[in-house]
Amino acid sequence: MSLQLTDVTLTFPDGASRLTAVDRVSLSAPPGTLTAVVGPSGSGKSSLLAVAATLITPDSGRVVIAGTDTSGMKRSQLAALRRSTVGMVFQHANLLPSLTAAEQLQVMALLGGRHARRARSRALELLDAVGLAAEADRRPHQLSGGQRQRVNIARALMNDPAVLLVDEPTSALDQQRGAAIVELIAGLTRQRATATVLVTHDQSHLAAADRVARVLDGRLTLQHDTVQRSIPADHPGRGGTLST
Repeated sequence: MSLQLTDVTLTFPDGASRLTAVDRVSLSAPPGTLTAVVGPSGSGKSSLLAVAATLITPDSGRVVIAGTDTSGMKRSQLAALRRSTVGMVFQHANLLPSLTAAEQLQVMALLGGRHARRARSRALELLDAVGLAAEADRRPHQLSGGQRQRVNIARALMNDPAVLLVDEPTSALDQQRGAAIVELIAGLTRQRATATVLVTHDQSHLAAADRVARVLDGRLTLQHDTVQRSIPADHPGRGGTLST
């Protein structure tokens, strides 16, 4: 299991008391599968994703990423784990205006300790994978919203993460472009055997997911598989078909 959350609770100060954002949630994401997390605004979806990304330490419970229990780890250790093991795609691409599409990815690789020449080659490979090979030397203002989000996705995959966490990637896109982005994420998830968790408010995207987890008032109210998809025998996430 690439990502395993067990009995996770997260609270925030709220006046004289505390507000529970995540309430004893357990969630698993196997390699090569896309888990969609849905729920109304304020239900705790983004807080759950932040805990999974180790950006916020929960009050209680365990977060295990690619076999590493993050409990008790120092901030520097968590940052190193994120660089090597976790890819994150945010609502807005947040690309650096002065860098080309390829350079956006190369920066991530260099932070992860890759050699500059290999980083350039890797960046071009990933941009090709998301359909932007011809846009590698363009800067953000020369790209459409959908293209910028594709760069965002490629950047998140730059260091071969075991876990890919995606927060509302289609919020700034129209329905057609949003659907294309979700299909791209689903395809890359299976091709690269990442354990992907996608937070979305759009029910139309659920058909692309292998699993759906519904969150309400911080609680996981339902988790089920949407479609039985066989994993090839040589796939890193081999474990038979997903069970309902």
